[in-house]
Amino acid sequence: MQVDVIASVNEARAIDLTHRTVIVIDVLRATSTIVTALSHGASGVIPVETVSQAKQTVQTGDVLGGERYSKKITGFDTGNSPFEYMVNDYNGKRIVLTTSNGTRAIQKAMKADHVLAGAMINAAACANAAYKLRKDIALLCAGTQDTFAFEDGLCAGLILAELYRCGENVQEIVTNDYGSMMYSAYRFHENNMVQALMSSSGGKRLSKLGYAKDVDYCAQVNVNPLVPILENNIMKPFNL
Repeated sequence: MQVDVIASVNEARAIDLTHRTVIVIDVLRATSTIVTALSHGASGVIPVETVSQAKQTVQTGDVLGGERYSKKITGFDTGNSPFEYMVNDYNGKRIVLTTSNGTRAIQKAMKADHVLAGAMINAAACANAAYKLRKDIALLCAGTQDTFAFEDGLCAGLILAELYRCGENVQEIVTNDYGSMMYSAYRFHENNMVQALMSSSGGKRLSKLGYAKDVDYCAQVNVNPLVPILENNIMKPFNL
């Protein structure tokens, strides 16, 4: 099984995504938020690229969520903090979500056979789901404004480690050079993921904006068994 890591949305080509399972990774914070919203009762998350698309997509009863430059969009119900979705108010409701990087990466991944949302909080479950789909895998790091984001690379390395555990032998999972680098980076930081994320550019930016607890939350490893999968343009819980 070939598992390639793609550093950012800007580097993703159609040939890298087609006929594969793509795991989109935006640790801080879109994919972490999608996992959280679904595990707290949202019926689905509709990822859209632009603010105008979000406003056109939302229907009566939906929740309109999103951020630009890490801040909630004016007039929206919620932003992109996982903690905003840990409430009973959104139980059974659809979330229409637009973010600076993560939802755009999901849109880019739609050429794939399957699209999953991966984060540190659900890495093991996500790796297990992707492995069972029996397709080659692309780990698409959303990045920040088309550039590599360290926390997404660390998460890719973590998911690779979990995929190695899924394989029947060491040789079954084959990765590209970038994947090998991210696996090594993860192994170096695996015992102190909170500090690693806090030290990243994204972690520092969110902390300055008052979202340090978001970084803490998103740095947790394998605390959530839910895997979002894209079905008819809506992220829903994947039932294996």
